[in-house]
Amino acid sequence: MNNTMRIILSAALMASLAACSKKVKEEAPVATPEPTKTETPAVTDNGKYGPEDLDTDSCLRQRVVYFDFDKAEIRAEAQAILACHGKYLTDRPSAAITLEGHADERGTREYNLGLGERRGNAVSSALQGNGGSASQLNVVSYGEERPTCSDSSEDCWGKNRRVEIVYTAK
Repeated sequence: MNNTMRIILSAALMASLAACSKKVKEEAPVATPEPTKTETPAVTDNGKYGPEDLDTDSCLRQRVVYFDFDKAEIRAEAQAILACHGKYLTDRPSAAITLEGHADERGTREYNLGLGERRGNAVSSALQGNGGSASQLNVVSYGEERPTCSDSSEDCWGKNRRVEIVYTAK
């Protein structure tokens, strides 16, 4: 082979290599999956609570209202909880609640039964103020008879001073 031919072949080879190196390989776009929703809305499309919301809504799942020593006044932190339950009662006229009033072990049996009833009535009034009907509410006092904690300490007594919201009809 002569030099001219080698030069032409070398030039052709270089040109083909140069042409190959300029090509950019395009990759197919990667599809990103849509995020899945894990939470269900607390309120249905029409803005009303349904029975399933009693188990799924974080506000409605809170069903205990705590009280200070020897008091039957609703604490400020319980207002939002009672507003949710009041709306549920408004949205569901067939719903019914029993309000179970409790007291700690201090005081006489009679005094604690009366205090549990006053606490239950305070929660009942708050629920009625938030849209509930008196016919949907029933107050029962257990006084000191059903404690959640049996230690004789301030922390334990605080857990026993409560009203439990129990749905009897959803």
